[in-house]
Amino acid sequence: MYHDESWLDWPFLEARHRTLARDLEGWCERELPRDHPEDIDAACRALVGKLGTAGWLRHAVGGSEWGGAGETIDTRSLCLLRETLARHSGLADFAFAMQGLGSGAITLHGTPAQKKRYLTRVASGEAIPAFALSEPDSGSDVAAMRCSARREGEHYVLDGEKTWISNGGIADFYVVFARTGEAHGSRGLSAFIVEADTPGFQVAGRIPVIAPHPLARLRFTGCRIPAAQRLGEPGQGFRIAMQTLDIFRTSVAAAALGFARRALAEALSRSTTRRMFDQLLVDFQITQVKLAAMATGIDSAALLTYRAAWLRDQGRSVTREAAMAKMQATETAQQVIDAAVQLWGGLGVVSEQPVERLYREIRALRIYEGATEVQQLIIARQTLNAFRGEARL
Repeated sequence: MYHDESWLDWPFLEARHRTLARDLEGWCERELPRDHPEDIDAACRALVGKLGTAGWLRHAVGGSEWGGAGETIDTRSLCLLRETLARHSGLADFAFAMQGLGSGAITLHGTPAQKKRYLTRVASGEAIPAFALSEPDSGSDVAAMRCSARREGEHYVLDGEKTWISNGGIADFYVVFARTGEAHGSRGLSAFIVEADTPGFQVAGRIPVIAPHPLARLRFTGCRIPAAQRLGEPGQGFRIAMQTLDIFRTSVAAAALGFARRALAEALSRSTTRRMFDQLLVDFQITQVKLAAMATGIDSAALLTYRAAWLRDQGRSVTREAAMAKMQATETAQQVIDAAVQLWGGLGVVSEQPVERLYREIRALRIYEGATEVQQLIIARQTLNAFRGEARL
């Protein structure tokens, strides 16, 4: 399968990143299954184990003392890993990404005891985490959260529901955000680590989606946990959630790039071998126009993605840049994949063909971790704030 590596020479990346990408490419070719699994839960658990044994999950957590590849999460490495995994297997990308997102709040705000207990097992693939933020009436509007946690002596008692929780049903522990009431709105939330076998916690139902992966509704009914399971200070939950999402939002763009690059490779393979009207499909100028738009869109999105990743690794705030990357990469990938399906013709909509799987896999990326419309609002707000600040000078 065609694989363009020229972008690895861009100045956003260092030699260690190029080595990482090429080592992972070889591993994916050898180790990742080619067939789509029937038992998604078992496949995810197996992939987490493989990724942990091979050492790739070390890049999803921060702190070498706790098994991480470095003292902080390197955003460019995270993006390279997600892009490469997504190009080979959407489920492998999911398994890797959720190890990072599910434990990201512990990397950022965990105590040494919490990091030792949880991060070391996440990095080795021995434990699966989940990030439990969304609720039936609280998705993008986190301030509308209703799940509550009340203090009772040395414990907190959680009541409420969460939904759209990736890894729901297979996770060993959940980072849960709940209302503790220190203030109104987003300032009255706190974060907690809830182990899957805690009494009062249950998986209320599984949610089937077009690109199958573990997804569930959670219910907390008098779920009592030690106060030592709280992450950070009371009332810091919103800040913890947003900081966690800021790390991984750019990597969503990278996953979209992986899908888009695979779609372009499939389009090139099909158009250079399929004959129509005594010539190859690629000989038609209209096909070449499609391929040109696909390649240009991918490079544009990749430049935004690795700019955001590089800036974050320099210690810069990337709220605006990450939103641009996430929006552009996911929207572009949708267009590229749609074009690839069109070039494949009837075979493009046959179940389990590569482009058909990509068509299902890309759709959710335009919604989760902030829908495209939310990214547009973020970009506009950041741009206006910069303009107004400049105007006051």
